[in-house]
Parts: sequence; structure tokens; C-alpha cells
Amino acid sequence: MLKTMYDKIWESHTVDKSDEETLIYIDRHLIHEVTSPQAFESLRINNRKVRKPDKTLATTDHIVPTLNRDQPIQDIAARLQVEALIKNCRENKITLHGLTSKNQGIIHVIAPELGFIQPGNTVVCGDSHTSTHGALGSLAFGIGTSEVQHVLTTQTLWQKKSKNMLIKVNGAITNGISSKDIILYIIGKIGVSGGNGYVIEYQGSVIHDLSIEGRMTLCNMSIEAGAKAGLIAPDERLFDYLKGRTHTPKKEMWTKALNYWNTLPSDEGATFDKIIHINWDEIKPQVTWGTNPGQVISIDDSIPHPESFSTQDQQKSCKNALHYMGLEGGVPIKQVAVDVVFIGSCTNSRIEDLRDAATILQGKKISSSVKAIVVPGSMMVAKQALEEGLDKIFIESGFEWRAPGCSMCVGINGDIIGEKQRCASTSNRNFEGRQGKEGRTHLVSPRVAAATAIAGHFIHPNNV
Repeated sequence: MLKTMYDKIWESHTVDKSDEETLIYIDRHLIHEVTSPQAFESLRINNRKVRKPDKTLATTDHIVPTLNRDQPIQDIAARLQVEALIKNCRENKITLHGLTSKNQGIIHVIAPELGFIQPGNTVVCGDSHTSTHGALGSLAFGIGTSEVQHVLTTQTLWQKKSKNMLIKVNGAITNGISSKDIILYIIGKIGVSGGNGYVIEYQGSVIHDLSIEGRMTLCNMSIEAGAKAGLIAPDERLFDYLKGRTHTPKKEMWTKALNYWNTLPSDEGATFDKIIHINWDEIKPQVTWGTNPGQVISIDDSIPHPESFSTQDQQKSCKNALHYMGLEGGVPIKQVAVDVVFIGSCTNSRIEDLRDAATILQGKKISSSVKAIVVPGSMMVAKQALEEGLDKIFIESGFEWRAPGCSMCVGINGDIIGEKQRCASTSNRNFEGRQGKEGRTHLVSPRVAAATAIAGHFIHPNNV
């Protein structure tokens, strides 16, 4: 029987079944300081133990400051959460990459860097953007606090199986367009609920040619299309990326792993419940104009009028979004000025993202009307960026160089935008208040963010 990659991973991890759900084994569990304390406290109250501590990896990322790392955390609530994670990991013998670790960073950045996530794994975390790891050929998705507790205690999880969706992107990659533009275009095309009930597998010549970092960006935002997870089949590019990393198999175990990983891609002719075709030529640099990732247009387009939508619900949504964002329909997006530029988050804070932005910024200065910050996704990314001199390019252009963390993506760590300020952000969500009370977020790629910082308004990265 021909099977999809999702079917193969699911079936190989099935432990038990009920009428509607399946108990699956979890290979890797990622935790951070925000969603884990309640789970550990529940374990403590019920006198339960972590079943397999070596299958769990922890870091501090969401609520930690990106400035003054050599000083105690000033925010009391944040400090207590970080201290709780340290205590919980110590008591349960879980590896923690805390603020003093050379491997600290955003959990969805450090786990691939360390080779902790591998093809064929099932991966969970109390964070919706766990879907990032589908780029490594793993079935990865976010879970709630009660589920975090269940995984810590049993290393298993009850789940309802999703349907299979295939999105094929074909064509020849050209300069100025990134994986962030691809996924924003896809979300704009299918909508923020277009993936509801599905796991999306990405295929096609464009996907094959993407770097592993680019694939992570694609899978990272699959959740913003409503999908359970995003998947990309493992190939030689991925094997080269994984080889020699801290947690990857070595010597004869590497050969054995390769043999298994090569069985994972979907069988030719396997049945998908839904198939969508995307041509690369359709895609231009993207900018969101509204309050969800599906409200997006190309850099050359104008903001839509409510009347341009076919249903009353869509018209109302557009009208409400324009009101919140302080925009008018019919205005070219290139004419919209910004106050803040943020380069970072689990979507776009890897070394490739920083290189892309630095290429635009080299030898240029950002607009005097713009505040811009760049936040590497991990200490390893920061170290490599320093070795390549990328930090100097950012600083000399006018950006602030920060320490690794989630930073302005989530707005719970001191890095926020002011009321009614407009931000060009490389993060993944533009919901109301996401980056601060009444803050206005536009999602873009690192290249568009850098170009926008220079111009002071949205602009095609090839035009600065």
C-alpha cells in the first residue's frame, strides 16, 4: 500500500488506538520557561516522575531580556519562571541550555543546531511553532500544558490523525524572494484556515532547492495556515546539515540512520486528500497589511478595499483590520512608513536570515525615523555572525544588536513596540497586540525588513 510520509511516521509511532484517537510515542520533547512550570508542579503534586529525561531538551527563550544579560532579570515574574525551569530541570535530570549556556537560544533554533531533532521523529513542545522541525523530516506540532505533563510522565500522547495535504512549489528560485515570501503567499492563497485538519507536505523543485534554514521558515508558519504540522522529506541536503552535530548518530549508527531516513519520503503515487500547485513566478516579496497572516499582498500591490472581498464576513474582517492598522484601502503598500523594524524570532533568526539582511544593509544607513533591532536566534548563530562580521554591518547601519531570545515576536520580555507604532517584523504573527498594546505588525522577510529600515517605508529589497 502506497503511503505518505505523514502516514509512515504516524503508523510507526502508534502505541494504541481508541475509537477516535491514537496513542503515539513521542521521540523528542522541547520545553521552555513559559509553558512548562504548571506541568512540573502537577507532576510534583501527584508524585510522578519524568519517564525519559534524555528525550527532553530545555532552554530559556520566551520571557528573557535581550539586553543587560550580565545583570539579574529585573522583571520579577520572568525571573521566577526562569528559576523554576532551572529547578525543574535539575530535579528531573533534563538538559537545560540556560542564559549562561553557549547553546542558549530560541528552542526551535537550538534543537536543530544540536541535531536533537532527526528525520522520522515525533516532536512536541508547548509552543505552536514546533511545526518548524518538519523541515528536518519530523512530525512536529505544538501541545497544551496538560499535554506537556502527559508527555513528561508517559512519553506518549493521545492525538487524532489529520488528513494529508500536498503543496507543490515548482520553478526556478530568483533573487529577492525568500522562503518567508513563499509561505506568506501560500497562506494568502489558502487562508488562515486553509490547512485546518491537515498535515501539509511541501514538495517541488523550489522546495528541493531551499536551504534547511529556508525549509524551517516554511514549516514554521504552516501553523498560521491552520495546519497541524508541515513536512518536508529528508534528502542529501538535510543529511549534510545533520552530520556531525552533537546529538546525531555517529559511525555505523549514522549509516543505519541514513538507511531508515531514506525510507521516509512519500511513496510515488501515494494518495493525498488535497493537492495545491504553486508556481514560483507568481511569488513576489510579501507584506501583510492586516491582523492575520492571510491578509497579505505583494510589495507592488495596494492595500485592498473592503468592497473587493466577496463575502460580508471578509468585508467586515478587512474593515476591522484596516481600522486597527490605521490604513486605507487603495494605498500602495510601498507608501506606508514604519516606526520599527525587527529581525528575529523562530521564523527568521538563523544565520542565513542574518546574512540576507546584512547583504541589503552593507554600506548603508537606516532611516533616522526608524528604530531597528536584530536578535540572533541562538548563541551559536550570534557567534557565527560575529565571526563573519555581520554584527558590525548591522551596528554600523544603525541596528541594535541584541542577545538571543524570542524578543519582539511575542512582546512579553520588555521588547515591545509603542501604541499605534508600525513594525516591519520577520516574526510569524500579526495579531492585534502581539508586539505590544495597539502595536501594528507587518510580517515580512529579512530582506524586505532590511530594505524597509533603510527607506523608512516598505520597499522591494532590490530597490535600495
